Amino acid sequence: MGDQLSLELATLRALNPQSDLIMLAEVPVEAGYVKHHKQKIALIFSAMRHFAEELREAGWQVVYFAYGQHPHQSLLDALSTTCQQHTIDEVVITQCGEYRLQHEIDSRWCDALNLPLTCLQDDRFICPLDWFRDWADGRKQLRMEYFYREMRRRTGLLMDGDQPAGGKWNYDASNRSAYDAKTPIPEPLNFDRDAIDQEVLTLVAKQFSDHPGSVTRFLWGTRRAQAQAALGQFIQHRLVNFGDYQDAMVSGEDTLFHSLLSPYLNIGLLDPLQVCQAAERAYLDGRAPLNAVEGFIRQIIGWREYVRGIYWLHMPDYAALNKLGNQRDLPPYYWNGKTNMHCMAECFRNTFDNAYAHHIQRLMVTGNFALLAGIEPEQICDWYLAVYADAFDWVELPNTLGMVMHADGGYLGSKPYAASGKYIHKMSDYCQHCHYNVKTAEQEDSCPFNAMYWHFLYRHRQAFENNPRMAMVYKSFARMSEAKQDAILRRGEHLLENIACL
Repeated sequence: MGDQLSLELATLRALNPQSDLIMLAEVPVEAGYVKHHKQKIALIFSAMRHFAEELREAGWQVVYFAYGQHPHQSLLDALSTTCQQHTIDEVVITQCGEYRLQHEIDSRWCDALNLPLTCLQDDRFICPLDWFRDWADGRKQLRMEYFYREMRRRTGLLMDGDQPAGGKWNYDASNRSAYDAKTPIPEPLNFDRDAIDQEVLTLVAKQFSDHPGSVTRFLWGTRRAQAQAALGQFIQHRLVNFGDYQDAMVSGEDTLFHSLLSPYLNIGLLDPLQVCQAAERAYLDGRAPLNAVEGFIRQIIGWREYVRGIYWLHMPDYAALNKLGNQRDLPPYYWNGKTNMHCMAECFRNTFDNAYAHHIQRLMVTGNFALLAGIEPEQICDWYLAVYADAFDWVELPNTLGMVMHADGGYLGSKPYAASGKYIHKMSDYCQHCHYNVKTAEQEDSCPFNAMYWHFLYRHRQAFENNPRMAMVYKSFARMSEAKQDAILRRGEHLLENIACL
């Protein structure tokens, strides 16, 4: 698959390069079932083609279907043709990263091909799915923090014997600084483009012209060596400040100190454990502080593995959850980026320019707005899946439906990640450049996040007012005068009724 570009893939370990064929195919169904960002498609197609070359150099026989050069619509179509043109006695695959496709494989492919089919576990991840199921068994809520501690023990990362390095498991409280406007921000890597890259970029611009984004400024690496270079640049130049500023947002600064490694991890060009070990070495060598390294490793062995476990534990039912009953359509600016809300416009600009936005831009700006606005979960999930280069269903769906939209009723997170404009003001310079006033809630020019925040809490009071983590918020609203409460709620209602025009 296009997200399995690893020489350590279970399929490759099970087969024999002297007698077996490897098939890769670029097909319309996978490229277009949502309107994937042009850069996402270009990254995957180019990385697939480079991987096919890597396989051939390693002695494998490769059958490759390049987009537009074959009639096949789906992977099964391409596989059927391959099996008809060669003497095949068995098909071997590694479990894919999406329930939609895996269900099709399990239910249809064997009969359609009239061949035995073996599906191997994807062991490129650090936590085996059966281990996650055992850990989750009997728990009403699955708290990432407890899972993360088990993963630290299993991997030995940042451990002193059986205790965490530095005496604490989690240094998140030290990782919430706004950018100081002084610390130099490293320039992103700009990789050389070979003939394969150029061919793919031209193809995508032509064949996917109605998809979001542009390939004009394409900065992603498409080869294993380039992914390794991106890792090296992060460890050497960004990791030291990653911890302090990982939640910060700055107008015009698209990457800050973030690694931009998740696309390479998610398509197989980097190994997650090796990435974590590289960060750990930087800490042990005194090249990066513990709060930065712990925060980075937590995102990989903690959050990344955790959401994958939840995905496969609860699909397909998880995808249909909508505990808050949200029905509102996604506003048009999620696709065109045109809004007077500067924070949203900046996140959209980064998204469409780069197929990227960091986790706080996704969670606390575009995601927070969707939560406050009551957007239908399926629509916002499809948007996140479409527009980001690192978005695959196993990682995108739990993050969006559970963490962003609280649509699972608190199974993944104990409280909704709802916030007013004050949070954005604290963590960014966005409010300085905005049409709206972040300091008020009920006025005509008030930041939409403010009134929508209180409106969200008010309309979902029954669900949240007894949550211990939200009691102080509801007490703050109760202390407001009745007139102010009414004015804020009227403003919130007006914003929701005119949401397409903000």
